[in-house]
Amino acid sequence: MKLHIGGETFKEGWHILNVQTGKHTDFKGTITDLSKFGPHTVSEIYASHVFEHLGHREELPLALAQCHRILDAGGVLSISVPDLTKLASLFSTPGLSLNHRYEIMLMMFGGQLDNYDFHKTGVFEELLIRYLNFAGFKDIKKVDEFGLFDDTSSMRFAGTLISLNLVAIK
Repeated sequence: MKLHIGGETFKEGWHILNVQTGKHTDFKGTITDLSKFGPHTVSEIYASHVFEHLGHREELPLALAQCHRILDAGGVLSISVPDLTKLASLFSTPGLSLNHRYEIMLMMFGGQLDNYDFHKTGVFEELLIRYLNFAGFKDIKKVDEFGLFDDTSSMRFAGTLISLNLVAIK
């Protein structure tokens, strides 16, 4: 099975797990509780702009461990998060307008349009790699873009890709 966590758009061969029910949602649930999936039952997990919604002390490590548990040997976790390093640099750009700073702030902390649209963790490359290692992932590489779905993994601000995109192999 291929699992798209936080997805909304149908794509052949993929199943969607989302915290909110949608037209194409196959499973309703959270990324911190993947108990409905047995060990080694998923070949690929894709999650774009999901993990930043988790607390960095307990929820993020738990979710990554859950992903590792359900992935089959050689399974792939493709993860995209707003890159705090890039966003902080963009936010600090001299002469940036109030509106542009506000847009960047929303990317950092979430749009806060509903109870699920809050970012609890600022994620940067070294931190995410450390958490992935703790969860058991060893082969981790950074990629520019995934190109799997039309989503925020390819989001740009002023021409700068704002997402940190990593592929981790179990």
